[in-house]
Amino acid sequence: MVLLIAEGLSNPEIARRLHLSTATVKSHSNNLFTKTGIKDRAQAVRYAYGKGLVRLPAG
Repeated sequence: MVLLIAEGLSNPEIARRLHLSTATVKSHSNNLFTKTGIKDRAQAVRYAYGKGLVRLPAG
């Protein structure tokens, strides 16, 4: 899920892509944030880049 957040997708967009309800996405996001100490979506993006889960596009 952090990868989709890092792509800039909103909760409803993530829900559609994963065939989940928006409430489920919010729940999973909140659990992820709690377990990792992430406070907001911007920190989630930073976390994803810091862990090498996503890379900047070449060029």
